[in-house]
Parts: sequence; structure tokens; C-alpha cells
Amino acid sequence: MKIMFLLILFSITIAAVFLLVYLWAARNGQFDDQYTPSIRMLLDDELRPKDDA
Repeated sequence: MKIMFLLILFSITIAAVFLLVYLWAARNGQFDDQYTPSIRMLLDDELRPKDDA
């Protein structure tokens, strides 16, 4: 039974670390992309007809 409590504590600790890292990255602008939306139309691939050969 002690191992269950240890594993639960360990998993909660790891989840908290991941949450803190995510919040840190979000606050520092890690997920902000100012460049790609302005050129998205230039990066779209054109549809090409399939070769029937």
C-alpha cells in the first residue's frame, strides 16, 4: 500500500512540473507566432492533378 501512495505522489509531482513548465512557456510568449499567419497564403501547396499513368 505504501508503494501506491508513493506512485500517486510521484505522478502528481510530475504533473505539477509539466503544468509549471507550460505556464512559464505561455507567459514568455513561446506559443506566439507573429510571422506565419501573415504569409500562410504563400505557403499553401497548390493542388496538382494526379497522373493516371
